[in-house]
Amino acid sequence: MLLASGAALRETGAVSDPILDIQGLSKTYAGGTVALDNVDLAIRKGEIFALLGPNGAGKTTLIGAVCGLVRPSGGTICAFGKDMGRHWRDLRRRIGLVPQELGFDMFARVDRAVEYSRGMFGCAPSPQRIEEVLRSLNLWDKRTSQIRHLSGGMKRRVMIAKALSHDPELLFLDEPTAGVDVELRRDMWRQIGELRNRGTTIVLTTHYIEEAQEMADRVGVIDKGKLLLVDGKAAIMAKLGRTQAQVALAQSLGEIPSWLGAYPLSLEGDGRTLVYRGGDGSGKGKREVAEVLRLLVQHDVAFEGVETRESSLEDIFVDLVENKLERV
Repeated sequence: MLLASGAALRETGAVSDPILDIQGLSKTYAGGTVALDNVDLAIRKGEIFALLGPNGAGKTTLIGAVCGLVRPSGGTICAFGKDMGRHWRDLRRRIGLVPQELGFDMFARVDRAVEYSRGMFGCAPSPQRIEEVLRSLNLWDKRTSQIRHLSGGMKRRVMIAKALSHDPELLFLDEPTAGVDVELRRDMWRQIGELRNRGTTIVLTTHYIEEAQEMADRVGVIDKGKLLLVDGKAAIMAKLGRTQAQVALAQSLGEIPSWLGAYPLSLEGDGRTLVYRGGDGSGKGKREVAEVLRLLVQHDVAFEGVETRESSLEDIFVDLVENKLERV
């Protein structure tokens, strides 16, 4: 079974005492829109988990349900081993959230905005901790600046600083690098990695497949409120990866020869291009392409070139969302 739900992970022992345990989470809005459909998800302590999905897939709704911004229609959410519905106040102080939309007093000073967020969670004032947070995000030199004078990337860093001000153990980042340039995005990846190294568990949503591939320990794919897949990156590639090879033939073929009938081949370009699409991410595709080439030589079928590529995480994501891959 390709789908790795929270329940399945608990049964196999892959997640021992998860820091966040979501079971059967559902959300249907008043107009009938189903934003979350029976979602199971278990997050490991200390990991970076990336949740991928197109616009409207349910990513932000899921985060909102955990952080108390959205009231679920059904299901349970446990954090740190406790039911969030019963222990909301205590548990919420241990969770940080960087929302997708920027929202703060644009006339506030950077340091005071971060101090205010810390106080909102009942934490005692700590100038030393505020300085540590601002320095870690390269904001110390901007501490006395009004937020309205900062660039878009710096404003997003302030949002992260506010979320870190009360030292959360579990941090949600909803599209943390949206609207920032490539250089700043990579800098923020580094900073997020450092947060994980300090022991913070991070759940991020992103549109950037490269971001998930670069940073995440595990990846989940959600679409139309359903969690389609959860697994480690290497495991996803092994299960769903494919090989594609195009062989440029010297002469056109009218049909696939019977001695190639055992392989997933097709003819394109007026019979001048032999296309292989197959494999399973374990190296099978490369082996079969080599066998096809050997058979072409053996049967005196001349070819002029070969192009081979392996599936990327982005290819797999697109195929899942477009229902090109089997999910059972």
